[in-house]
Amino acid sequence: MKAGQMPVIALAGNPNVGKSTVFNALTGGRQHTGNWSGKTVAGAYGRMRCGDTAMTLVDLPGTYSLRTRSEEERIARDFVASGQADVTVLVADATCLERNLILVLQVLEWTPRVVLCLNLMDEARKKHIHIDVPALERELGIPVVPCAARKRRGLRELTQAVGGMLRDGPAGQTAAIRYPEEIEAAVQRSGLPRAEALAALPQQLPDGMSAGQVDDLLTAATALRAEEIALTCVRTPAGADARDRRIDRIVLSRRWGIPCMLALLALVFYITLSGANVPSEWLSTHLLGLTEPLAVGLTALGLPPALVAMLTDGMWRVLATVVSVMLPPMAIFFPLFTLLEDAGYLPRVAFQLDHAFCRAHACGKQSLSMCMGNRWMRTFISFNTHIIAHFFGIANLSA
Repeated sequence: MKAGQMPVIALAGNPNVGKSTVFNALTGGRQHTGNWSGKTVAGAYGRMRCGDTAMTLVDLPGTYSLRTRSEEERIARDFVASGQADVTVLVADATCLERNLILVLQVLEWTPRVVLCLNLMDEARKKHIHIDVPALERELGIPVVPCAARKRRGLRELTQAVGGMLRDGPAGQTAAIRYPEEIEAAVQRSGLPRAEALAALPQQLPDGMSAGQVDDLLTAATALRAEEIALTCVRTPAGADARDRRIDRIVLSRRWGIPCMLALLALVFYITLSGANVPSEWLSTHLLGLTEPLAVGLTALGLPPALVAMLTDGMWRVLATVVSVMLPPMAIFFPLFTLLEDAGYLPRVAFQLDHAFCRAHACGKQSLSMCMGNRWMRTFISFNTHIIAHFFGIANLSA
């Protein structure tokens, strides 16, 4: 960090761990939350404070790995690797820490200036999951802060840990992944820094190994190290996820999974379309009903008839039609979609459709984009909604 320059804090983590909630809580922003494909493919920026120090907080796209298989992974990896961040805050789900540790270990290969935010600690307590935080700090070699961002618990301790990392730097040696001998030998031969050498392995394959084999070895070694740390630091009672397993046996089954998905999505669209009829008609009647009084008022001001027609029959009628047609469905659909997201159903839909989408050289997450419409359509809708909100002085219409 250069003298006089504001520190940059990167916020990274898996999807569905409350990363945007942490971002909003630290910055006072209103970043929209959601995990469907294309929702966040670039960093969101905000300001946070640690005592008297102002910092720039960058919310990176949610990703499970830094192996750059997707656009989100590439953006997150490139930002971490660029060294722009003075500290990286990794948000992890305390209810399934082992899965989240894979990303933590990969980030530690690029930078030791990391603080781990153990979010959803309240949910972990409900499931009687105990995490030995001091032991986890010793295993990883970085500060670990338990949090419940929705209840604003642990946020002050998190900012203090970030400030301490900025001031003092890493306390010691951080956790390292133990790769097979052939991988370690290839890293040594490359002469590059360890993280760069590992990232370059798919282009500079060890003798006698394919890209698929290298990827499998890297993934297996990372998962094994994450499992070792989780076994040391996490105690999960038997049956803690029994309810989720019972639900998965139905919603992910070969017999009932697809029918349940189609029925639920059909119900969401039916509620959206049928529920939007009444408010759409009411808005259309009242807003379009103002056309004639508006024309009379503009004429009384002495405006020429052509300009009056352009403002009333052109701009006003178009604006009124857009509001009455678009606002009610959006106000119904997005909360329903968010409820499915918060309930954990949307990741299950993506998982269930992943095999079919892979046949088309896509991934299951893109099924959620199909439900939402493509990214350009969402951008167009969001742009028009913000214009409408600005015109009427309505805050957060699109949220």
